[in-house]
Amino acid sequence: MFGTQSKRDLALELQAQFPILRPSIHARRANLTVKFQDLYGFTVEGNVDDVNVLNEVREKVRQQGRVWWALEASKGANWYLQPQVSSLSEGIVLKSSLKLAALANSITLKRLIRKGIPPVLRPKAWFSLSGAAKKKSTVPESYYNDLTKAVDGKVTPATRQIDHDLPRTFPGHPWLDTPEGHAALRRVLVGYSFRDSDVGYCQGLNYVAALLLLVMKTEEDAFWMLAVLLENVLVNDCYTNNLSGCHVEQRVFKDLLTKKCPRIAAHLEALEFDVSLVATEWFLCLFSKSLPSETTLRVWDVLFYEGAKVLFHAALAIFMMKEDELLLTHQVGDIINILQRTTHHLFDPDELLTVAFDKIGFMTTNTISKQRKKQEPEVMKELDERLRRLNSLRTDDK
Repeated sequence: MFGTQSKRDLALELQAQFPILRPSIHARRANLTVKFQDLYGFTVEGNVDDVNVLNEVREKVRQQGRVWWALEASKGANWYLQPQVSSLSEGIVLKSSLKLAALANSITLKRLIRKGIPPVLRPKAWFSLSGAAKKKSTVPESYYNDLTKAVDGKVTPATRQIDHDLPRTFPGHPWLDTPEGHAALRRVLVGYSFRDSDVGYCQGLNYVAALLLLVMKTEEDAFWMLAVLLENVLVNDCYTNNLSGCHVEQRVFKDLLTKKCPRIAAHLEALEFDVSLVATEWFLCLFSKSLPSETTLRVWDVLFYEGAKVLFHAALAIFMMKEDELLLTHQVGDIINILQRTTHHLFDPDELLTVAFDKIGFMTTNTISKQRKKQEPEVMKELDERLRRLNSLRTDDK
């Protein structure tokens, strides 16, 4: 797809994907709510200010695209996938040069990715940088087709739940909410449920897989992106039956909120507000149900390169951005309304990510891993106690 297109063709394709949104003169005058479709086909509802923000975002994406094209012209089409060395005749200096080139590319790439991968490059960049391409290369080329054929017609609790969730996955979307879209999403989800029976299927994965389909364009690539996400990028057991990994993430997030936003954490505790009421969906759906699509995908750009720590950065940033409003609340419902209103109208990804990385501060994957290990025993203890109570109730009912 990408190898046959010139830089100019790619640039024109990118520009065509971002039409300027023009609300009617009546909407401009009255500041009424307007509806329109975004780049990925989702219906967006907002006021004229939101439209203006989206137009500014589209211009930023064009500018960022030009940066990527310029780097491809100077470093080569796949500069971010392998280090570039100017001369192979340098002999003993080669290994050192490779390390320096790789380091330089890594620093440049990290900065670029945090500013956003151009939409037309996302499929290729995600597939390579996430490890999905490497994972796919370890199995026969016909693996996905063979898998979908082998499981066709089989019925399990997972397939029944998938069939139940398909119509509820982004209803009204012009492609996902069609027989063709449902069939493609079903094949990806059912195929993965047989690949990993420990995960099977968990609600939330339908939204993640649907968005992967829209970005990656092909079922097979979306399948491998889902595989690398669940097997390598996210914490283990996030989507298993007892959601133990998700419970661990929620405890880690609460600890981080206390450290990074102590005033908010203290206020929420005084109101007996459990942050998992909102954050569970954020982590299970990877913000795909909460944030506008381009903002979600900007978070995913970083997710597939830097790992799951970006989910904590983004979640903390949402709270920090609304600190003043949250500190004035007196009801749990008010907190939820503020956070939902905020996430639904975060049309400018930079607004979120600037806070996430510049104001939240430095967090390493190693630090978060240590926090997870600290929380795991308590989570497993609680889940075991819950299971014993449930079994006891079942015994009493007999």
